[in-house]
Amino acid sequence: MMVKVYSPFKTYFEGPATSLSAANDTGPFDILPGHKNFMSLLKACTVNVHAPQKPDFNLPISHGVMHVKADQVTVFLDV
Repeated sequence: MMVKVYSPFKTYFEGPATSLSAANDTGPFDILPGHKNFMSLLKACTVNVHAPQKPDFNLPISHGVMHVKADQVTVFLDV
């Protein structure tokens, strides 16, 4: 799946990934390839992206919005 984590003035991560972990008001969750369409507000957590053949990407956030559709995951941060 393709993942993009960005804010208005900076892209933190963009590329293929095998999983993404974050948290919303109901608790921590994982997004894997083939995940159903999903949209959520993110609460304070560490966004973890596991990319093939790269070190894991970890970014502590205070809040954000996540959108998942057709193996495209977008995380928008207002930083």
